[in-house]
Amino acid sequence: MHDISGKPAERRLLQGSIEPDGEAAAGKPRRYGLDIAAAWAAIGIFFIMAMGVVYLMAPILTPLCLAVVTGLIFGVAAEKLNDLGIPPLPTALLLAGLFGLGVFFVAGTLADPIAQLAANAPDLVRGAYDRITPLFSRFGWLNISPQMFESGQMSMEKVLENTGSVLSIVSGSLTPALLQGMIFFAALVLFLSARLKLRQMIIMAFPRRNQRLTTIRIMNAIDSALGYYFATASLVYAALGVVTALITWGGGLAMPALWGLFAFISSFVPFLGVTLMTISLAVAGLLTHETLTMGLLPALAFFLVHLTMENLIMPAVMGKRLEVNAFIIFTAIIFWTWMWGAAGAMLALPLSIIGMTIADELRPAKRKAKPNLPG
Repeated sequence: MHDISGKPAERRLLQGSIEPDGEAAAGKPRRYGLDIAAAWAAIGIFFIMAMGVVYLMAPILTPLCLAVVTGLIFGVAAEKLNDLGIPPLPTALLLAGLFGLGVFFVAGTLADPIAQLAANAPDLVRGAYDRITPLFSRFGWLNISPQMFESGQMSMEKVLENTGSVLSIVSGSLTPALLQGMIFFAALVLFLSARLKLRQMIIMAFPRRNQRLTTIRIMNAIDSALGYYFATASLVYAALGVVTALITWGGGLAMPALWGLFAFISSFVPFLGVTLMTISLAVAGLLTHETLTMGLLPALAFFLVHLTMENLIMPAVMGKRLEVNAFIIFTAIIFWTWMWGAAGAMLALPLSIIGMTIADELRPAKRKAKPNLPG
């Protein structure tokens, strides 16, 4: 192929009359497909190794991460107390003490019922077998008969054996849980007391003014989002706990106040909390009542109330200030539960809120008011 001058384009390129591309002109080497693939492979290997480290360091990272998230949730309250003239360390001790009192109150409330449940576990399991197995004969299309529960892994003896092993595992995990609890409270006090210095250190780590302004804006948005969400959710879920206590009391279930407390705590774990709570109410109802309708009625009523609060009341109260993507939350719960167990399930929601807040603040099309730099 010839150009207008009649010389081949290849000859003109060799003679330097055709300018090379931008990367060559700038003195940068060309990057071919294999180079790009190798770079992405290195990033992928680093990510996999980082996830492995996070998984292996779960006993240390879990209480530390819980402490940081809890400290961020208490950030607005800490600022209010500092504005009243209370120094950072007494503020940290006060907030951590109040949180610890709440935890000990919940633990003390649950200790006696859980001890009774553990002591009566064999009788409850036998009663559940006697009450539930006749129901399977009504559903022939399931191909489930009471004889299936008389041998194998579903037999009474095997279930009781597994129940004892589960209780031994729980009791064996008590000492590591206490150690992690001590790490959590120590880290919470230290984080709250040094919170302002940590913020200033992170802000001043960036060399440019616009980077510092962006960092301040992101930190303020995270504090506001976490504080506003959990303050609102606590009020809504407290009302849900009261309604659940009334439902269980009207449904004839034992310890309605305890059911209300369970409903309040489990609601902070989306999807999994309402599922476990509904199943527990269904099992307790079937063990309490003779008929299937009366047994499932408390679980159905709780599920409908929870569905109404999550889809009508919470969006109406929060509006568009904090829109939580359900798919992202569901994926985060699965991932963090796989990584860190029950603590990961509790951390999935606040970590997702933090991630979505950072992504929202970094959108270039969104204009934000520039905050003042610290002196």
